[in-house]
Amino acid sequence: MSALAALASEQTPIGEQVLVPGVQPITPTERLAMLANAPMQPRRPQRPADHGLFDTNARSQIEMF
Repeated sequence: MSALAALASEQTPIGEQVLVPGVQPITPTERLAMLANAPMQPRRPQRPADHGLFDTNARSQIEMF
């Protein structure tokens, strides 16, 4: 019981959590910085780019003349 008393803890919305020694909790500033530096994601699914060197749909087409 004395080992648990020496560990730091923080209160979260889901209850009290014990912190690992030497590890600091993530601050809201760090969390926002991580989200700001993340790659942009499309808002809706994107259609595939069917053009260029590896255009597999063009291989299925018949010749026009």
